[in-house]
Amino acid sequence: MSALDPKRWDALWARLLPAGDASAAFRQLETLYSQPVRRYHNAAHIAACLGELDSPLVTPADIDALEFAIWFHDAIYDPKSGDNEEQSAALARESIAGAGGSPALAAQVGALVLATKTHDPNCVPDARWMIDIDLSILGKSEAEFDAYEAAIRAEYSWVDEALFGQRRAAILELFLSRAQIYTTSPFTSKYEAAARANLRRSITGLQSRAS
Repeated sequence: MSALDPKRWDALWARLLPAGDASAAFRQLETLYSQPVRRYHNAAHIAACLGELDSPLVTPADIDALEFAIWFHDAIYDPKSGDNEEQSAALARESIAGAGGSPALAAQVGALVLATKTHDPNCVPDARWMIDIDLSILGKSEAEFDAYEAAIRAEYSWVDEALFGQRRAAILELFLSRAQIYTTSPFTSKYEAAARANLRRSITGLQSRAS
């Protein structure tokens, strides 16, 4: 059974879009997020991000546009591709345009999806919320974080162990090297310390595997 909530999707569609087939769009997303390659970037990840969005401490300027971007931000996912975010953003924009949504909404949602690639919190309004929500997994419990790392490894099962360890450690080090991983107060307070501890622990393990 999918972790995606069709009633929540229908309500969001009704608030944002004047036309189109919400059910067909939902089925498309459900199919995409159910692809076998997805061990982490799947429906459960989207549901977890929506759960973070539901916190009363999350106060974006446009919560509906942000939610729409969350639904679409990993819609296209191929571990061997370098343009997943661009394709996901394009799908979101096409869905909005096809349902009579405004160009401003399409642009905003597309930019928020792309923010999950650039990790630039200032690239567009509400990008900092989008990025912090997407990265919330870094600050979860050790068990949840370790399951996440195992799922990412499974998505890249075709990569040699030593090479994966080297490249994954480099990616995690980029997050650890930031002055702050999270740029909103609620996420900083809740996840920053745990994220840094998780990252340090994972990097040490990855480096030992890569040597």
